[in-house]
Amino acid sequence: MTTEPLLADSATKLRAALDLVFASAATYSPYEPGRIYSPKEREPYDALSDRFLRAFESSLKFFRTWERVREANVSETFRDQLLRMEKVGFISELATWISLRDLRNRVVHDYLPDELADLYAAIIGEALPELQRLDEAVRHRLQR
Repeated sequence: MTTEPLLADSATKLRAALDLVFASAATYSPYEPGRIYSPKEREPYDALSDRFLRAFESSLKFFRTWERVREANVSETFRDQLLRMEKVGFISELATWISLRDLRNRVVHDYLPDELADLYAAIIGEALPELQRLDEAVRHRLQR
């Protein structure tokens, strides 16, 4: 068995996770901290944050798979992995993904409404463009 199917499978899972976060982002409207949302009204925001988390984690799994398959090596640290992915062209820069990891860590905790508004805005304003860039880079690199 070759290892390329592993990479293709990982890319498929990544694209599925990215498609979901992109779908949530397409219908996003800014969260209003002073407003009391019903559970039904909160669903799009919960979906957005959950889908961001899955897309981020799927990205890291794809990066590990890429390293194993294409580089025959696995980075020892998160920073080393990101530096390699920057060199390969999957990510724009190390600092952006360190910031996305911080955002991911903040999303998993409960926050006050003002903080939730900032988190959702960061997913749309910071994470989404980088995830779109990753999606394009993965499609381009795997078509070669």
